Amino acid sequence: MSAGTVVLVGTVLFAAGCSSGGTGLKDEGPARTDSVSRTGPPPAPEPHASSGQSARTATPSARPTLTKIDPIALLKADPKVSADIKRELKPCTGKDYPVDVSYGKVTGGEAVDIVVNVLSCADALGRGSYVYRSEGGRYENVFSDEQPPVYAEIDRGDLVVTKPVYAKTDALAYPSGEDVITYGWSGERFTEQDRVYTEYSNVDGGAQPAPAVTQKN
Repeated sequence: MSAGTVVLVGTVLFAAGCSSGGTGLKDEGPARTDSVSRTGPPPAPEPHASSGQSARTATPSARPTLTKIDPIALLKADPKVSADIKRELKPCTGKDYPVDVSYGKVTGGEAVDIVVNVLSCADALGRGSYVYRSEGGRYENVFSDEQPPVYAEIDRGDLVVTKPVYAKTDALAYPSGEDVITYGWSGERFTEQDRVYTEYSNVDGGAQPAPAVTQKN
């Protein structure tokens, strides 16, 4: 009988933790992009090879090797990152910086792209989102959004940016709605492909709490 194939599916990400502040927001804030792995069920065994035939042996697929970067050094060296963001690039506690980093392909190239989200220590809301593309052995900033709150993710090859929407009377913890914007890579830059606005209900006497950004599988 042939050996079963085990497939490892994973997203190699890492995140820096932040302490909660007294803003009334949910303690969890944006979802941490910790690495996630799943093991799928092995396929059904093949029938015994007939006489004169050898059974095929399946080879497990290997997870590609990723070269991790120092996101703090990358942001501080980037002239496209604002001085305000750079000033706030300090550890929340100990050596934990308020930065989430995702590795994946979002610009259609052979190399892995990097998505960096800078958060606030007090309430873990997104202060800035950036996409870096590998160009000639160095990383080039090909997308920036520094209009908080903002959080960017890679979703099946697209860049998805989530932005809570506030009315003038909304508290920070209770936006009126949310924009989810999908960007596609056009070969030289990102262009908006889709935008979905969700308006929160006031059934309970107030707007919905600002949603945590959930990791997409």
